[in-house]
Amino acid sequence: MIGGGGYIGSNVVPILLKNGREVTVLGRDVHPKYALPEGVTYIQGDFSQKNLISNLLEENQEVIHLAYASIPNTSFNNPLADLLDNLPPAVYLFSEAARLGVKLLLVSSGGTVYGEATSIPINEMHPTMPISPYGVTKLTLENYAYLFGKIHGLRYVCVRPSNAYGPGQRPFSGQGFIATAIGSAISGSPITIFGTQGAVRDYIYIDDLAEGIVRALLDGGDGETYNIGSGKGLSNMEIIEILQSLIHPLGFELFVNYQPERPFDVRANCLDSSKIMMDTGWKSSIGFEVGLKRTIDSMLV
Repeated sequence: MIGGGGYIGSNVVPILLKNGREVTVLGRDVHPKYALPEGVTYIQGDFSQKNLISNLLEENQEVIHLAYASIPNTSFNNPLADLLDNLPPAVYLFSEAARLGVKLLLVSSGGTVYGEATSIPINEMHPTMPISPYGVTKLTLENYAYLFGKIHGLRYVCVRPSNAYGPGQRPFSGQGFIATAIGSAISGSPITIFGTQGAVRDYIYIDDLAEGIVRALLDGGDGETYNIGSGKGLSNMEIIEILQSLIHPLGFELFVNYQPERPFDVRANCLDSSKIMMDTGWKSSIGFEVGLKRTIDSMLV
């Protein structure tokens, strides 16, 4: 698994192990950012290292590509770097996977590849018109996977996840509004939202997302693309109001710092996950308030 030492990957690994997979994780750091279970092989390296990628693919039958060198904010500041840091190594990965007959699961982005929604919830047939460099590059990766599938026989599945949240997610990292909002309440610092209500997003509990990724790998159709989300959209202010009701009895308050809307934030995103439910039997099982309470509890320990 490329990038498996991060938040999402570290939650996918235990499910792979339960399904009988031997797991090797490639990450840039000397040690993974998040703890991995015993029995997992961790290799430090960069997925732009061609010889390393070729050797790993020769030793494995499946690869999950989770690595990405930027987040939406930084991609907007330097769109060329976003493209150059992510596209060439991914294209090499696709080429080698096709040559060696290795199945690929590509983790894309359900929050950015669609752009402004013309209908809610968004299914996989919705037009893809991203308005951020991050979304453009993610969609380009999808298109290259399709190209290598069509021309070179690459066996691949693509997933477009919504916004993950849950225990273990680190606040103030540039991603993870819910963890950052809880961390802000605990530290007494304000949480920033852009616009009067903030953006509407689909939030999925990490256990549900990790299970969906594995189900797509094991049971998804070759060449298919799947949304993985909760199917419910919530604005930043709606989350803050729910969060306030849960943390106020614990002695915390959350203060809001309002900033102007940003041009690269789509106003609303909510994913229709009917396709993956139909093809694999997956469905989300953790309701939002239950997941939010679990997340709060984990950050107060």
